[in-house]
Amino acid sequence: MHSWTVGLIGNAVIMVAYMLITLAIILPLARSHQLRTNPLGAATGAIFFTCSVHHGAHALHMLLPSLGISDPDGLAMRQAWGWPLAIWDVVGALTAVYYWTLRRNYSSLMHGAQLFEDLRQRERQALELNDTVLQGLVVAKMALDLDQPGRSQEALASSITAASRIITDLLGRSPDGADLLLRSSPAVIDHPEHVDIGDGERG
Repeated sequence: MHSWTVGLIGNAVIMVAYMLITLAIILPLARSHQLRTNPLGAATGAIFFTCSVHHGAHALHMLLPSLGISDPDGLAMRQAWGWPLAIWDVVGALTAVYYWTLRRNYSSLMHGAQLFEDLRQRERQALELNDTVLQGLVVAKMALDLDQPGRSQEALASSITAASRIITDLLGRSPDGADLLLRSSPAVIDHPEHVDIGDGERG
């Protein structure tokens, strides 16, 4: 088999795989009217589409002479398509097919419009975290002002528990339950100097 034949097949496989990925991304975005409101998704679909056209053009040019159509560019590409390029086409084709098969393992890719919803979901979780902590601090401060230390502690404990849950959902966990992300160094909290803990109990 000639090296250009391997290159033709490799480019054709890449073209089909990239076009299927393009459709998997663009069609759900179009159905949900997100093509304009989701530029990241639209741009990603456009990248796969242009790459599909690019590799398809290579395959078409090299195929035309075999169909009896005179194509000087195709003949020149056949001559220039040595084994290094052909091998990379095979690698590219295998990668494109492997990427497509990942759709069965990742639910976000099974619903193209949801592929880029993760960013919005994390924004919502961050807002929820901010509101939860802020509201808890407000309730705790009001309880302290009303001389209700028990209620203040309950509000703080509730806020800490809710914030911990939201942060866990935000960062995610690995399959074995371990945290996926860890701080590079312990948190540092500045404590006011010369704080008299007993001040709040003095009449």
